[in-house]
Amino acid sequence: MSEHKDFEFSLRELAGSMGDFGTLFPLAIGYIVVCGLDPAGLLIWMGLVNIATGLVYRLPMPVEPKKVIAVAAISQRWSASLVYASGLGLGITWFVLALTGLMRHIVRWTPMFVVRGIQLALGVTLAWQGLKMMRPAPLLGLIAIAIVLLLRENRYAPAAIVLMVLGVGIVAWRGQLGQSLELAITLPPLTVPRLADVWRAMLLAGFAQIPLSITNAVIATAALIRDYFPDKPVSEERLMLNMGFMNAIPTLFGGMPLCHGAGGLAGQYYFGARTGGTNIIEGLIELSLGLFLGKSIGHLLAVFPMPLVGAMMFLVGIELGKVVVKLRGWKLWLALLTAAVSVVSNMAVGFIVGLAAAYLVRELTHRRLLSCVCPPDA
Repeated sequence: MSEHKDFEFSLRELAGSMGDFGTLFPLAIGYIVVCGLDPAGLLIWMGLVNIATGLVYRLPMPVEPKKVIAVAAISQRWSASLVYASGLGLGITWFVLALTGLMRHIVRWTPMFVVRGIQLALGVTLAWQGLKMMRPAPLLGLIAIAIVLLLRENRYAPAAIVLMVLGVGIVAWRGQLGQSLELAITLPPLTVPRLADVWRAMLLAGFAQIPLSITNAVIATAALIRDYFPDKPVSEERLMLNMGFMNAIPTLFGGMPLCHGAGGLAGQYYFGARTGGTNIIEGLIELSLGLFLGKSIGHLLAVFPMPLVGAMMFLVGIELGKVVVKLRGWKLWLALLTAAVSVVSNMAVGFIVGLAAAYLVRELTHRRLLSCVCPPDA
């Protein structure tokens, strides 16, 4: 893998910053429209976290909503205060796991092919969600896919930028752009959660979020960073500690629960992200939108043509699913088992089943009951 600069501010990095919009857009819209989260607080803090993350890591680092929390909150119509409380509770949890060394033990117990299975499951899930987002206007989705395939490597008209400009153009053509714009400086609110809400949010979805974040946001993301940037590895404990800060602080001031994610990183890299400039660019965009368009951004996001975003998600899902192609033998089968269980149930269950199967195979091999099996990597 060729070396890259720490920071670059170019059209390619701008395009890469839009690579994980597929997970950000729908969940941000749901948080704002259904749960009543303050749009300014949500965007301003996401922007600040992106800028800080880019400066600290000096490589692309996805910052995206926590999926279990977001899905539960939107489907169950949580209050905004309950959403903020979930971020604080999980932030404290990540600090405990990182500072006590428990995260280090979890990483040591997890075989890499189980991680690849989680990545495959995420790729399948993203691709399927992308197809569903394209379903209302399949022709527009197919056009978006063609644009990506033709322009993904183009330095002067990167695909993600072309799709965003196309989307804004469609909104304007429909007459939905000017009617919702309201320029005004808006600051994030103070949103200190009650302890009772923190515990309730953890019971409703917070504890279910923990295994997914450990597998996808920490272990799988760290593995993908080593694949993409072997000269800039990031430890799992460092990612976990960072997630503690980016949840415990922003949710006190209107920020939504945030995490990293292998799918987001794959999306950023697929569309051109190679340096920390990607996060800084995305952060400045989000910060500006929150500060100056905080009162109208919810409507703007809601009218953006989702088939364009779905096409991006579909192609990123395929790219992420390729991680298993180098596996052979029982490692491949156990990765596929992990992925299958993750897709039909959830990634936490898939992780546990894959881990149990891996250690069962290792034990049978050790006892020479499966002589044809090479011991899995621990």
